[in-house]
Amino acid sequence: MTRLALSLPLMLSALWAFPATAQETTVIQAENVRFAYAQVLRVTPVYQTLTATSVEQRCDQSPRPEEDASGLSRVVGAVKDALTRKPEEVPENCVAVPVEREFHRPIAYDVDYVYKGSKYRSRLPDDPGNRLRIRIGVTPVVTGSRSH
Repeated sequence: MTRLALSLPLMLSALWAFPATAQETTVIQAENVRFAYAQVLRVTPVYQTLTATSVEQRCDQSPRPEEDASGLSRVVGAVKDALTRKPEEVPENCVAVPVEREFHRPIAYDVDYVYKGSKYRSRLPDDPGNRLRIRIGVTPVVTGSRSH
């Protein structure tokens, strides 16, 4: 017989001789949960800043040297332009310029609230209003040792 075959009965008898301590199981009770309302003290929006760039036409508004500055000639020219209906052209004194604009939008809300005399702060996706529904969970602390 091989060495393994001789030691197998010894190992099996050793397993029967000792109690199976590894089979002890610990049962942990599910969390006790209830819901309540807290009083909201303050709501502060948290903003995200976005920058958008667009191209706009910037035109020089100074009068052209060949233009007559009299009011009558400007009125006549405006009426003439309105009646001729030419396709829109970009005037020679205009240039395309990139313009940056900033936009601020709320992405979350820092909410300060009080429940049973204790103050809390949470970051929430929406403004809760005057009351905030809260979840209260109680779970006992279970330590590994059995000493009391």
